[in-house]
Amino acid sequence: MTSKLTAVPVGSFLVNEVISSSEIKFSLIVPTYNESKNLAKLVDILTRLLNDYHGDRYELIIVDDDSPDLTWQVGLELMPNYPHLKIMRRQGEKGLSTAVIRGWQTSQGEVLGVIDGDLQHPPETLIKMLDAIAAGADLTVASRHVEGGGVSDWGFIRRVLSRGAQMLGLLILPNVIGRVSDPMSGYFMVRRSAIANHAMNPLGYKILIEVLGRGDIGTVTEVGYVFQERQEGESKVTWRQYVDYILHLLRLRSRGRISKIRQKFQIPVQRFLSYGLVGLSGVFVDMSIFYLLGKLGWGLTSSKIISSEVAVLNNFLWNDLWTFRDISSRQIGWKKLVKRFLKFNIICLIGIGLNLIILNFLYNYFKIDKNLANLIAIAIVTIWNFWFNLKLSWRVTQTK
Repeated sequence: MTSKLTAVPVGSFLVNEVISSSEIKFSLIVPTYNESKNLAKLVDILTRLLNDYHGDRYELIIVDDDSPDLTWQVGLELMPNYPHLKIMRRQGEKGLSTAVIRGWQTSQGEVLGVIDGDLQHPPETLIKMLDAIAAGADLTVASRHVEGGGVSDWGFIRRVLSRGAQMLGLLILPNVIGRVSDPMSGYFMVRRSAIANHAMNPLGYKILIEVLGRGDIGTVTEVGYVFQERQEGESKVTWRQYVDYILHLLRLRSRGRISKIRQKFQIPVQRFLSYGLVGLSGVFVDMSIFYLLGKLGWGLTSSKIISSEVAVLNNFLWNDLWTFRDISSRQIGWKKLVKRFLKFNIICLIGIGLNLIILNFLYNYFKIDKNLANLIAIAIVTIWNFWFNLKLSWRVTQTK
């Protein structure tokens, strides 16, 4: 097997063009995490389907993120009975999207596919998808939103979130999201030639968006399928997936500008987003108290000092429990907690001083409404606070 190598930007992944003497036609990747109860059944079904369709010209690659339930070990035990099965155990790297690309990087197929390991994607749909590729499609997507598609038992909230995410995608990235009816689908296949040597930089779970946004995708075909309820194990759907989805859209929209800035200044985007969400709660605390004190007749400066200090306490508690939890969990004890708060408070007090300068400048010189001026000042100071708190307040200096 020979590969054509191309330079890849830092943090990106590359699927190379592969010339294989074994003439593997199809490589199907199954990213897994804690799917030991589903794996044997899934592998058996997929093998029977692909044996009938491709004979010996396919490979089934399980990419497991070092599951605590030993999914990878279950896969190894299955290998003697399934000659087309390969197992990859990843350690030190996690995430569905990167797992898929890692699988594609080790594969040899002319067509690359992905299917979930929880049996929520009906394996039988693969045949229709393979037929679509054989008919000339560059990409075929299993969709819940075309004829023959649907969901089995979704609640109202989950339906709203799914449609809301799609609407948001159409606003941010219409030329990509608008090409398919189900951009959130994790069940699709693509010709290797359509994505080979294109740097992939996925975020979160929605690898299809990355393929559409960065690949040379010509003809797209959709096949309807009914999303099934999980039979074994626990659902991995969390609110954080929606946050990653939004960040992914913005990254693709920026055409690499965000990644370049991040690399240059080493900005931890996900941590900053968490910090920003905490800061948003602090905005409501700050603005509410600032407004109430104003109604009570307090002066501009005194109202701002009190409202800001209450917001500082709110923000510290949430950041310590969430944003910087991975660091604070290694600094156990009241003394270290108080030390972190004092450093956080000092930095934020400096920020309050900066906030006051900006607020008075906007209000007194530009005659901007005081509440709007306050909001602008908060936004500017948030960046200041995050950067210095990241570098100082939650710095690990005393750990066992």
